[in-house]
Amino acid sequence: MSTTITTSNDVLRARSKQETLTSTQSVYANQAGKEFNIATDALVITLPAITANNIGMEFTFRNTGAAGNNIITISPASTDAIHGTVAAVQSDGANDKDWINTKATSKKGDWCSIKAVALTDWYLTGGDGVWASES
Repeated sequence: MSTTITTSNDVLRARSKQETLTSTQSVYANQAGKEFNIATDALVITLPAITANNIGMEFTFRNTGAAGNNIITISPASTDAIHGTVAAVQSDGANDKDWINTKATSKKGDWCSIKAVALTDWYLTGGDGVWASES
């Protein structure tokens, strides 16, 4: 009598792609679905402009640096706005205003996820930590 062992790679399929960013840069629509880890201070991450062809793209940004060490700035295209709330801080939803993980209050593990849901409109879909909308 033979024994058949069935295995699954569900865990492997469910993993999100991770990338560590170490310099100011743009992210692109073809990188949608990635989680970006950031442990370098004062990085500005520029989001792709939203078009009819890339609505639905989503990105996650995570502070992996030491507490109180990193300011992370998420910058939309000049015609796009970020809407939503993380930890009771609401983004003002104005065009070309950055979403910032404040340095003095930053903690390792602070994160936010952002999704393009309409032309010119990014929405925060989750997050933790102290973030602020550019004034």
